[in-house]
Amino acid sequence: MKVDRFKYGGWVLTVVFGIAVFLFWRYRYPFALTYQEQLQLFLFDGDYFCERLSEPGGLARYIAEFLVQFYNGVTFGALILAVLFMLIQRLTWRLMTTVNYQLSTINYQLYPLSFLPALMLWYAMGDESVMLTYVVALVMALAVALLLRRLELVVLGKLEKLGNLVKLGTLLLLIPLLYWLIGPMVLLVAALMLPLTVAAVAVIYSLALILLSAHYLPFPMSRVVLGISYYRIPEVLPYVLMAIPVVIILLVWLCRKFHAVAEKQKKWVYMAELVVLAVAAVLIIPRGYDTKKYELIEYDYLVRTNQWNAIIAKAEKQMPDLPMSVSATNLALGMTNQLGERAFDFYQRGSEGLLPKFERNFATAQLTGEIYFHLGLVNTAQRFAFEAMEAIPNYNKSARVVKRLAETNMINGQYKVAEKYLKMLEKTVFYRPWAKRMMTMLGDEKVINGHPLYGQLRQYRLQEDFLFSETELDKICGQLFVHNPQNQMAMQYLMLMPLLDKDIPRFMSYVQVVQERALYRPRSCQEALAFAFMQQRQQPPRGLISDMILQQMNEFSRIYSNDKNSPELARFKNTVWYYLTNEK
Repeated sequence: MKVDRFKYGGWVLTVVFGIAVFLFWRYRYPFALTYQEQLQLFLFDGDYFCERLSEPGGLARYIAEFLVQFYNGVTFGALILAVLFMLIQRLTWRLMTTVNYQLSTINYQLYPLSFLPALMLWYAMGDESVMLTYVVALVMALAVALLLRRLELVVLGKLEKLGNLVKLGTLLLLIPLLYWLIGPMVLLVAALMLPLTVAAVAVIYSLALILLSAHYLPFPMSRVVLGISYYRIPEVLPYVLMAIPVVIILLVWLCRKFHAVAEKQKKWVYMAELVVLAVAAVLIIPRGYDTKKYELIEYDYLVRTNQWNAIIAKAEKQMPDLPMSVSATNLALGMTNQLGERAFDFYQRGSEGLLPKFERNFATAQLTGEIYFHLGLVNTAQRFAFEAMEAIPNYNKSARVVKRLAETNMINGQYKVAEKYLKMLEKTVFYRPWAKRMMTMLGDEKVINGHPLYGQLRQYRLQEDFLFSETELDKICGQLFVHNPQNQMAMQYLMLMPLLDKDIPRFMSYVQVVQERALYRPRSCQEALAFAFMQQRQQPPRGLISDMILQQMNEFSRIYSNDKNSPELARFKNTVWYYLTNEK
């Protein structure tokens, strides 16, 4: 196999790899990209730039956050990741082949090994807390290391006696600057220096610099050493991320030891490496992406974009069973006025499936806030928005949350506060057009009252603010409904809560309140009424319950009375009766 064929095949592999990365993020996990975008607020502002550069790795973080804002368009986001992954692979390969002054041939049969760091990173990014800052810092470190190596070849190759002294002097000046720009990834640059004595001195110098800065910076030492913005959770860094630079160093030193001449290269070695890496990638990379976790992230994305029918379709395809996914499904059913008809077509887990209990994490707080927002509890939604932003582990601001805060304040007539948030969003790329439109509405009561969402929520919201506990959510929904009987969401939630808590007496008391103000008799209510009258051994008023439901109730009662564990009861899994009598 000729050397030029190896080279041509290498570029083909790189392009194929980039396409695979693009397709993976664009079509398999596009919602993961928007999840990352909502956890930051990138501002085109001088103060924002200076704030980022005030910490080690600040330039890498600034560039990464600049790129992440484009995740709002998932195609751009997938393309950005594909380019970065290809850069990591190609830079790794160039470092593997630029080893020393005497190397005149390239061992192309080692080319597949250059994909190993990028594949490890692909697996590691299954952890949603891995930040793009790490990827950008890695690319910058590889690029600087390659540049220094090329300068050695051009300039210092002729000065072997003075070369090491010149390199050490250069590193003493370069490493502090580089550390402040890319963070602890500077250790990779130092370790890739030649010869080994220079690399050892550079690494020790870099470590000393990092530890010294940690003494003066307002961050825990562990966070400074591991990278302030490499990982979203402070003071932690996954082992895979720590291993990637080590693997790169080993690959470069491997090529230094085994730079076989072109004539000795074997095609079967090249193909064997390629097959092993491809199989390992297909088997191992998916294991880094937790199915349940990304299912919740997808539900959150669909709620954020108001894709109610898509949520229902997803739930029909795979039954949701976690509080967050169940809540999202019920919200979608409520927003499409199907909650009373179809709630028991899906798995339910008590009233917590309607309004999750408060948890101090971004995803749960944000979803719960969305539910309160659509119910008309605008102030509560605003409080949950604050809670969601405060729950971001690395203390970032959130563009999604700032947008919601602007909306809630505008609905409440707090125009000065809303203007403050809108001016922040005007400094962004994707939120700027929306912010400018909203700025024209500020103070215009007629326009806001006529808005299809904000005007409706103004009618739904309670005029008096108050605190309430999670045990009184049904009463709050009742107040919302009594305040405005047109609030279909509040009515649906009010009627379903006692059923999910298996409290028929409470349900019967709510039926009277609702029937006085609205004609609401969906399937779940009729089934619950039939169950209540059966318990009292009474016949329901004619016309209150459909004949079909009464017949089904009698059939269920007959089977259940004979054998409550009968497999025939599975026919009634989507009914209120099955839910009420099921002990699980």
